[in-house]
Amino acid sequence: MILSMDLGPESYNIVVERGALTQAGEHFNLDRKVLIVTDSGVPAEYTQKIASQCQNPYIETFLQGEEHKNMQVYQTLLKRMVHEGFSRSDCVVAVGGGVCGDMAGFAAASYMRGIDFYNVPTTLLSQVDSSIGGKVAIDFEGYKNVVGAFHQPKGVLIDPDVLQTLPKRQIASGMAEVIKMSATCDAELFAFLEENDPMQHIEAVIEGALKIKKNVVEQDPKEKGLRRVLNFGHSVGHAIESVAGFSALYHGECVALGMLVLVAPELRARLKRVLDKAGLPTEYTYDSARVIEAMKMDKKVSDGALTVVTVRAIGSFDFEKIPLNELENKMKEVL
Repeated sequence: MILSMDLGPESYNIVVERGALTQAGEHFNLDRKVLIVTDSGVPAEYTQKIASQCQNPYIETFLQGEEHKNMQVYQTLLKRMVHEGFSRSDCVVAVGGGVCGDMAGFAAASYMRGIDFYNVPTTLLSQVDSSIGGKVAIDFEGYKNVVGAFHQPKGVLIDPDVLQTLPKRQIASGMAEVIKMSATCDAELFAFLEENDPMQHIEAVIEGALKIKKNVVEQDPKEKGLRRVLNFGHSVGHAIESVAGFSALYHGECVALGMLVLVAPELRARLKRVLDKAGLPTEYTYDSARVIEAMKMDKKVSDGALTVVTVRAIGSFDFEKIPLNELENKMKEVL
């Protein structure tokens, strides 16, 4: 299956197909210098499959984990491109999860004011969410994604077969993003998740989530309005992630907790059942004062209040400006 992201001159294809790793050369322009960015948690065979299709591949591997999505690794990628003589006509390919995509994408966005970038996501979370849309960033001074840019990929290659090597906790983290998108935009998909084992229908689940995000990004590529719906659960979740330490809780686990805080009370039990089924946490012991302090760094905070996405009915959403002290009370009540 091929989905087309329609963004005018920044349009690109999203290929979803089993065995797609061996077809990168058909979908990407790899007849040039290619910096392949991966991490230590990604099976080396995936990177080698991409490298074998490149004219001049250079592989850069950093340590696995959100804590390594930092300025030091970012500088390492830039230095490698400088030392290997990369020009504006060369490119970067990310092979890995969301951390790889963010690191590689931000390096590509800033090297020589922007070079081509391709994404080969290998986790469920990155396949259904972060691999498309063009948001790239690094963490800085303990705050998630506080330094970044919009830099659309030239193409995305999604191979569901790579999910077979993922631990259950990583699969659960990815399911949080599918649940997020269905809760806000697709009541039928949410009901499907309630009634079925998503891993038995994983291609349909990936396709459903991608269609939701594609539709949103096409209408609002720079997150000036509608695209903020994709932040459901993220404002609270990112703050928890920052305070807990990026290695203590996975991104999707934090999003799950954030969704519970901002869903209507009458829907909370229904959402909790779906999260439980996916293996995601529904309660957490935390320092609320530190979480609120981290939340103050959110780009959507103004006048002591944070604009968040709330869900009053499955498949729909609202934007609400909620004072931080009220959010703190909600978190204490729910989590």
